[in-house]
Amino acid sequence: MTGLAVFVVGVVGTGFTLGYLNMPDAWYAGLNKPWFNPPNWIFAPVWAVIYVLIAIAGWRTWNFDRRGTAMRLWFVQMGLNFLWPPTFFSAHWPGAALATILLLFAAILAFIAWQWKRDGISSALFLPYAAWIGFASMLNLAIVKLN
Repeated sequence: MTGLAVFVVGVVGTGFTLGYLNMPDAWYAGLNKPWFNPPNWIFAPVWAVIYVLIAIAGWRTWNFDRRGTAMRLWFVQMGLNFLWPPTFFSAHWPGAALATILLLFAAILAFIAWQWKRDGISSALFLPYAAWIGFASMLNLAIVKLN
């Protein structure tokens, strides 16, 4: 269980730290947003759940094969996940953020596909994440188009 705690603290802690350091600002408030833009309060609880699921999947994958393809995919998606907030909110580059989130979505789907027969639980843990990032990708695209 110690390893699981390390994954949870690492993923949740890094994710929320990056969120805090890259908070929406006046630039974001001034953007035109699509009708399906959720209220700001929804993001923290959704990400809390998703980060815990990502951490559990990462811990399971680490215990199964820490040098394998699945673990590499897990680290790739984590890096892309952590790259998106500073690209969008701090650098104010929604186009670059769109490219980042689409690569992230591809990495998540690759992880799900790779793990499906190897560790169905880890794969299933990524399904809500894939749904959320699919939605976030559409939101990012809409913001690019509207601005």
